Amino acid sequence: MLAMNYRGPYRVRAQQKPEPEIEHPYDAIVRVTRSCICGSDLHLYHGLVPDTRVGMTFGHEFTGVVEEVGSGVKNLRPGDHVLVPFNIFCGSCFFCQRELYSNCHNTNPEATAVGGIFGYGHITGGYDGGQAEYVRVPFADIGPTVIPPDLDVDDAVLLTDAYPTGYQAAEMGEIEQGDTVVVFGAGPVGLFAAKSAWLLGAGRVIVVDHIDYRLEFAHKFAQCETVNFKDVDDMAIHIKKMTDWLGADVCIDAVGAEAAGSFAHRLTGVKLKLQGGSAIVLHWCINSVRKGGVVSIVGVYGPTFNAIPIGNAVNKGLTLRMNQASVKRHLPRLIEHIQAGRIKPSEVITHRVPLEEVSDAYHLFSSKLDNCIKTVLVPPRAAIDTPTRIAVPA
Repeated sequence: MLAMNYRGPYRVRAQQKPEPEIEHPYDAIVRVTRSCICGSDLHLYHGLVPDTRVGMTFGHEFTGVVEEVGSGVKNLRPGDHVLVPFNIFCGSCFFCQRELYSNCHNTNPEATAVGGIFGYGHITGGYDGGQAEYVRVPFADIGPTVIPPDLDVDDAVLLTDAYPTGYQAAEMGEIEQGDTVVVFGAGPVGLFAAKSAWLLGAGRVIVVDHIDYRLEFAHKFAQCETVNFKDVDDMAIHIKKMTDWLGADVCIDAVGAEAAGSFAHRLTGVKLKLQGGSAIVLHWCINSVRKGGVVSIVGVYGPTFNAIPIGNAVNKGLTLRMNQASVKRHLPRLIEHIQAGRIKPSEVITHRVPLEEVSDAYHLFSSKLDNCIKTVLVPPRAAIDTPTRIAVPA
């Protein structure tokens, strides 16, 4: 099969690899119909994630048609068109029982924090991802969700990570009616966080970034105010000026380890790797939010320490909430939002690229060329085939 193949930092290519096989009774083999390049894939691409091995296939956002199921799979059958959450989870452990699917205890047993994730190196279990023609999906009775017949596949693929992550970012902010919410990062997750903030009752939403075309897109997509941090001397002071010197009620970090905005943090966190990424956005969140406010973190950071002003957080009485999104928990509500016409996730897709051109797609997305917001990869057969069966919910 054709698959993305990691060859080292800044080097990926489309190559032939063996097709995956059923390894466990609860596995399924899925033929991919759509796969995204996520902003967090760029951390792998840039060589910032430990134990990312040559030969790995990335891709944790994908949809596909079930081709084969193991003997223990009862909820899916060949022909089902499914969206597959980026989390790999068992559904039965201590954490899954509490709907903390991203912290599953069984799918990444060597780790003390995150559970299994498709296509995200061996620190998340070493599972190959969906930037390929086929992918093995463990615990297929638990994770995949059959795509409703009235849901476009381009909307469905964004339900596997980007939209639920943005929604959870807003949800963890504990937004109350009329709150001012500041979202740092105008990528897809930040856009969905901003949009979701309105749905949860925000009275004012401000998106911060440093790239003009992304800010213009955010203004149109999320109907929000925007700030280019390159035009600001001190981010915390600027936000306080915008909020009667109180600070925002909620600040959301939707950027993570490769944040621009500080030479010192880029040097120590990205170039020298002395901390788990550039933590400047964490500084901005903690210092820009009001006393007693909430900081919500969904930006991805490395496993090593980060230099952050925790004393300020303590003295301001802040609530810090963070996690990888538990996608499955959010799907019923988010699908309902789409069906009701409140949001159209696929509007953030700016580029659809054949899987054969995956190297160019990564360069385009990483370098933010051609006003790129979100890139979707289309495998060869997906461009001409349609699903053999889409199950209609009972």
